[in-house]
Amino acid sequence: SPDSGGLPVVSDAWVRPPVGADRPAAGYMTLTNPGVDADRLIGASSPIATMVEIHETVAGESGMMGMQPVDEIEVAPGAPVVLEPGGYHLMLMGVTDMPAIGETVPITLTFELAGDIVVQAEVRAD
Repeated sequence: SPDSGGLPVVSDAWVRPPVGADRPAAGYMTLTNPGVDADRLIGASSPIATMVEIHETVAGESGMMGMQPVDEIEVAPGAPVVLEPGGYHLMLMGVTDMPAIGETVPITLTFELAGDIVVQAEVRAD
């Protein structure tokens, strides 16, 4: 296959610990595509979670903010996608062994074209 110009670049990856028992942790990061073809983030996983979902924060009809799962996030060349509070983010469900603040969590991101990329996300309080 022709070289598309490089794998997606993941920067500033961090995880917010769960805010209570049986609550998910949240993952944030910036995705940049240095290639020429648009790629898509289609999944994620982490050894500390039973499941990782991609979520989007959306305003409901009442104006209340809610979250909904999405199947993918397009990462187009030259258009970085920021996963941040209030926007796209990862939800780490069923977290069993949350590392301490300042430690890191491995997250495997699965892209449609690039395949799997493992990132180390720092655990931060906010």
